[in-house]
Amino acid sequence: MFKLLARLLNFYFKWRFNKLVIREADIKPNHSYILMCNHFSFLDGFWAYYLCNKLLWKPDGMKRLFIMSLKRQIELNWWMKYTGNFSIEPRKKSMLESFDYAAEVLSEPGSLLLFFPQANLESCHVRNIDFQDGLYEIVTRIKGNCQLIWCSNIVEYFESIKPSVYMNMLDCGTNRDFNFEELKLKVNQFHKEALARTVRYTKEG
Repeated sequence: MFKLLARLLNFYFKWRFNKLVIREADIKPNHSYILMCNHFSFLDGFWAYYLCNKLLWKPDGMKRLFIMSLKRQIELNWWMKYTGNFSIEPRKKSMLESFDYAAEVLSEPGSLLLFFPQANLESCHVRNIDFQDGLYEIVTRIKGNCQLIWCSNIVEYFESIKPSVYMNMLDCGTNRDFNFEELKLKVNQFHKEALARTVRYTKEG
């Protein structure tokens, strides 16, 4: 199912976008993975599929995809349950069960969890990524070796009539050396650098 959808998306993206540029990070073999992305578009999950297919899907890398989504989104979009999605309901007792399930699948090498730490849609040009506590709850429950990866996705048009997507990846270490406060600082610094590298704007006063 994953490879079929990835092929369809590859065809669609070639038609819809000017280019998709991946600025890679090193991927640790024989780990599980949390792929964290900024959340600004309906297409965020599909870009993650594209990224996983191009870079992470390999014999000693990713083998299975899981996506944590809000329960109301899955109820509104029935097809999501066929693409690796499982639900979370914030501020409900079942939320802890969702964290436990995420940590359980991530304790197996080859599992990848797509995670949007902002929990809300915001512009891709915001300067600060606001992390909710769900990431901490998941990572501290993982029993295996898990690599944390951040990706700042930025869309620009420039001279083309079609948009280009720039995927800026950052290796955030593993669950073994996880420090939530340090990770938030590291990701936000990197996101600002990714914006500066990608976005053209006149010098700000």
